[in-house]
Amino acid sequence: MYYVYLIECGDKSIYTGITTDLIRRFKEHKAGIGSRYTKAKKVNKILHTEKFKTRREALRREAQIKSWSRTKKLELIKR
Repeated sequence: MYYVYLIECGDKSIYTGITTDLIRRFKEHKAGIGSRYTKAKKVNKILHTEKFKTRREALRREAQIKSWSRTKKLELIKR
């Protein structure tokens, strides 16, 4: 199982990523070892998650969400 997730960072920006273990990955982001972006911005909370059966599906969805505006990402989170 793969997860696409959106995290709110300390500066209120939204980080999008994929993982097979959501809790572990969030802890990595909190510890500053998740990515350069979240290390610099710090993380607050997980805003949204979606499950996928294959890595390919998750990567496709991640790329789609990353191409969206902040407004559209916030609309997704509200659903």
